[in-house]
Amino acid sequence: MTGWGFWAVAASLALLVAVVLVRALGRAPKPGAESAEADLAVYKDQLAEIDRDLARGTIGAEDATRLRAEIGKRVIEAGRVRKAGSVATGVGGTGVLAGVILALVVPGGLAAYWWLGAPGYADMALAPRLEALDAGIAARPSQEAELATLKTPRDAALDGTLAAELAAVSDIAALQEQFRSRFEAGEMQAAVRVQERILALRGDQASANDHANMALALVAEAQGYVSPEAEAELRASLQQDMGNELSRYLVGEMFLQGGRYDQTFRFWRPLAEHGTPGSPWVGSIRERIEQVAELAGIRYALPAAEGDGPSAGDMAAAGEMSPEERQQMIEGMVAQLSDRLATEGGTVEEWNKLVRSLAVLERKDEAQKIYDEARAKFAGQAAELSFLKQAAVESGLTP
Repeated sequence: MTGWGFWAVAASLALLVAVVLVRALGRAPKPGAESAEADLAVYKDQLAEIDRDLARGTIGAEDATRLRAEIGKRVIEAGRVRKAGSVATGVGGTGVLAGVILALVVPGGLAAYWWLGAPGYADMALAPRLEALDAGIAARPSQEAELATLKTPRDAALDGTLAAELAAVSDIAALQEQFRSRFEAGEMQAAVRVQERILALRGDQASANDHANMALALVAEAQGYVSPEAEAELRASLQQDMGNELSRYLVGEMFLQGGRYDQTFRFWRPLAEHGTPGSPWVGSIRERIEQVAELAGIRYALPAAEGDGPSAGDMAAAGEMSPEERQQMIEGMVAQLSDRLATEGGTVEEWNKLVRSLAVLERKDEAQKIYDEARAKFAGQAAELSFLKQAAVESGLTP
């Protein structure tokens, strides 16, 4: 249907609805007039009864005259009410309401659709919409194209140097150590090339974790973007181990970026409910999966994990506190978490939470110090360091 055709049909339907409402309003009972009509009928019967009583001799002429005068006053009043009700409802009330209906239903309805609807958007059922999203994911930019968009293209000279250096190394353990050190230092182009060398040496013997690390390096290099090259590594990882948590997390990110929230939810739900406690991807997923479910049109309530958030007692106490007292309570909780991590250690999720909490409290210097401690704590663990770095960047710290 063309644009003008749609608006013509919409306006006609709105006008038809308005006409139906106005006609129904015109046929609606008029309470004032109907009540007066009923009263007049009663008074008429009462006058006839007076005449019968007078004829039977049960009342005298004087009483009959007095009763007729009293009922006559009521008849006059009922006639006035009937006339006023008919005029008010038929001319004033009905006319005003009809005008309001016409003004709201026709131009108001069309204006509301123009503001809230999608004029000109073609009809599309769910299946074609999903197909269009899948096509968009398939046609997304390559790793090199995204790096060019980000204005961080790979350095050709560095690639040449790395190729010469890595060609002379065949020790897998040494290469794995080099990958970790490069990744931790933020040298993502080098980390990608080192992991490529590991995959080349291992060939068909490359593990699910090897492919997952390759995908992680590519995603980190592209600042969170999951490219087709990273997707290929994730597929290779999951073909070997469908339960690889890092790969499932990154595949969910890929679908999230492409608008396939239903697929993101499918990959993330097992991790949110049964993933490795304390792993950085589980913490990230648990923070977002309810929103992802809502976007996918799925009713979902995340099961509580042990130790999640304040206790019921803390919540009840906070509700009775002043803003200053609540601030003191929050700072006390942050201090407790900081002390526990300093003395007992903790998961990367807890370190991440402490860094973000200190930044929110505008204690950036302390947040930076904690972040540096966390980096030392998780040295050699590429995935954990990647999530810590993300927290630092988002909190305005120096990664």
